[in-house]
Amino acid sequence: MMDRIREGTNGLAVKIILSLIIFSFVFAGVGSYLVGGTQSIAAKVGDREISRNEFEQVYQNERNRMQSQLGEYFSTLLGDPQYVQQLRQNILDRMVNDVLLEQRASTLGLRISDEQIRQTIVTMPSFQNNGAFDKDVYAAALRRAGYTPDSFAEYLRQDMTRTQLISALQSSDFALPSEIALQGELETQQREIRTITLDVAKFAENADISEQDIQAYYDENQEQFMRPEQVKVAYIELSGNTLKSQVKVTDAEADDYYLESLDKYSTAEKRKVSHIMVEGDDEARAQSLLDRVNAGEDFAAVAKDSSDDTFSAQDGGALDWFERGVMDPAFEDAAYDLAAAGDVSGLVKSEFGYHIIKLDDIEKPTTKPFSEVKAEIIAQLQDEKAVDRFYELQTTLAEVAFEMPDSLDDAALAIDATVSKTEFFARGGAPEVLSAPAVQQAIFSPEVREDGLNSEVIEIAPEHVIVVRVEEFRDETILPLEEVNGDVQARLAQSKGEQAALTLSQAALSALNSGSGEAFLKDNELAFGESEVINRRAPLANDVFRFVKPEQGQPVYGQAKDYAGNIVLVSLDKVITEADEAAQEQVAASLVRTQTQLELSATLEVLRSDETISFPLLEEAVN
Repeated sequence: MMDRIREGTNGLAVKIILSLIIFSFVFAGVGSYLVGGTQSIAAKVGDREISRNEFEQVYQNERNRMQSQLGEYFSTLLGDPQYVQQLRQNILDRMVNDVLLEQRASTLGLRISDEQIRQTIVTMPSFQNNGAFDKDVYAAALRRAGYTPDSFAEYLRQDMTRTQLISALQSSDFALPSEIALQGELETQQREIRTITLDVAKFAENADISEQDIQAYYDENQEQFMRPEQVKVAYIELSGNTLKSQVKVTDAEADDYYLESLDKYSTAEKRKVSHIMVEGDDEARAQSLLDRVNAGEDFAAVAKDSSDDTFSAQDGGALDWFERGVMDPAFEDAAYDLAAAGDVSGLVKSEFGYHIIKLDDIEKPTTKPFSEVKAEIIAQLQDEKAVDRFYELQTTLAEVAFEMPDSLDDAALAIDATVSKTEFFARGGAPEVLSAPAVQQAIFSPEVREDGLNSEVIEIAPEHVIVVRVEEFRDETILPLEEVNGDVQARLAQSKGEQAALTLSQAALSALNSGSGEAFLKDNELAFGESEVINRRAPLANDVFRFVKPEQGQPVYGQAKDYAGNIVLVSLDKVITEADEAAQEQVAASLVRTQTQLELSATLEVLRSDETISFPLLEEAVN
């Protein structure tokens, strides 16, 4: 069946898989099935080995995904060896879990048929054009990706088999009506409250702060006024993008490039053919089919009725457009020997069997005119010149910065650049151009920070490098009181203001709970606001939903804190529970998902305990 898929797709020997599909499936952990061979082992699950190449492919794709999502923050995370080690461990654990699930699915007899694989391929959105499977799109994807149809089919089979097992777990889980009702009640519950907000800032304004208070707070909280080690940095930045604007490309240069690269702007002759295939060595049967065609029988009808390539037979044997170098040599030579549309070959023997080929159409070679590609050529030549110039200057920068290590001035002069300088900054507070982990590591290294030498050339992006040196360094120190006096007063006022608000709040709660609350509130010019109904997503929900339920219409009083840090007196007047059919459905789905995840985790735990698992890659890293 796989040979037929191969043959029907683009002839005979093609590569497969669309890169975007690889991307999405790999994150689910199935990229490992695409790599084989005898490589060093990353992990062993019983007799099943996960190779180092399999792991590195998945790890690199995961890094690319997280980099695109988190940007510079992820680059910072990668500067932490412990984080990188944990990330690698997590990915390897996930790959082991995938193997365990596949083995369990196999034990249970779960299978994916060839027909299911075929249907999956022809219905994949990435292979669709105007809502239908497009063999041209499919064939182009195969050629680009570098995988065989058999590899992709096996890759799909593994993923679909594991999905089958997970689906079985999901379909077996359910939530009882009583569970749904109870959980739904809890999640949709609302509370009717009234509040009094005690603005901490106003209390802070009235805080009485003495010089003794300031000194005492400073002495007791000196860690709050610690200035971390800081550096002033000088640096030279060299970027290929900047050099592009300095590069000039003449029309003559562009024209020369065009003439030297005509093949790049030309298309080879393409042919579109239909074929009838007879697998194996049954020459007699193949000859009988050729006789039917030569006798005038419709070629497409014979292909549909009798071709062993069932995939193309559905379209009367029609194959995709192809050019030389794609098909089996014997097949290709026979197809290119046909002179005009409608011509039919004799029997053609290939490694797949016998073929009868009919020429459907010829696409003559074409060449784009220079005027059409001139702008593209100039842009390309600018890029190439800029890259060449960049590497020339990078070499010069590295040599001069090393030979004259006590200053960047000579290096800047050698490459016609400027030396930029920063103000003092601490770790994590560097300007963006200096924020890359490699640059931070260099700045705070003993050679650069303590010895005052120029750093090596550091790559911060493709064709983008930097050399740094520390101009000044300040050790970590406790800032003197006179320098942080204003900060101390602000912190002390905030602390005293919050304490005053808490004291008043506690007194009010005592009065409210003892029955004298109305008088207390009046004496302190406080009053509850209008009633409002809040749900679990409201700002005060974390505190208010911990209050006990009011009984017999009597409010429950409590204290909360809002997002601004203000103290809030709360009167909980009513707990509202209303049935919501839509919410109940969401709750039911959520409960089933949770139960499925728990069951999947339990299944994996049992499978892990029953199997011998080792991690040579991680053990190697530790040693």
